[in-house]
Amino acid sequence: MADTAPPVRLYCFAHAGAGVSAFRRWAHSTGPGVEPVPVLLPGREGRRREPRLTDREALVADLLERVRAEDGRPFVMYGHSLGALVVHTLVRAMQETGRPLPALVAVGACPPPDEASELSDACESFDEELMDLLRTLGASPEGTVPDGYWRRAVLPVLRDDLRLAHALRAAARGAAAAHGPLPVPLLAVSGDRDPLAPRATVAGWRRWSAGPVVTRTVPGDHFFVRGTALPRLLGRACRVVQRSGSGQETREPALIPGARR
Repeated sequence: MADTAPPVRLYCFAHAGAGVSAFRRWAHSTGPGVEPVPVLLPGREGRRREPRLTDREALVADLLERVRAEDGRPFVMYGHSLGALVVHTLVRAMQETGRPLPALVAVGACPPPDEASELSDACESFDEELMDLLRTLGASPEGTVPDGYWRRAVLPVLRDDLRLAHALRAAARGAAAAHGPLPVPLLAVSGDRDPLAPRATVAGWRRWSAGPVVTRTVPGDHFFVRGTALPRLLGRACRVVQRSGSGQETREPALIPGARR
């Protein structure tokens, strides 16, 4: 790998209710040759005054110009939980508009669109029902109380994100029925203690790519995005893309060193 080779841009999308803080240390954890680019959705952190997105059309309109190839450089996309559906949606939109596709799509902690998703299916539940489900699944902080800050500040964002996830799952099923799976290599990652998207469920993403698919499991629960194993894994994948130049060689089975299809 030449020292002068430009880094592979790694676009990152977070889980429901989150901003981009989970990716704050990724520039170090992914290692050399990788440029993590967290992508912030409207309605949170620096974009908190903007309306939140709850449908596919609004998402594509907002993000399609933010995530693209530059100067012919290959790029990679990773989405965690809701972010996995965002990534899948954006790649489909790129395909529909004739834009360059990522050299690799990586998804984590998310059931594929054709399987049930307990959280997104509960997007219209009453607050107490949704809070109970979040507590059961370990998806809300310990000690969360009625009318506390987390419920007032985070729950509305989380609920709209679950609405978005529900809409994206339905749209993905329709697009797949009409056009088939996406023509991109795919890496599907699960956490070994994730009750929302266990390994067997995440493996279902194999049906959603016409390219080679690699599945990997890393230590952690649903929020393994906050650990170091995931960015290290993605860093290795990005360096494979970097060595391949245009990224086209990543369509071969050896997508990740040491990984099996």
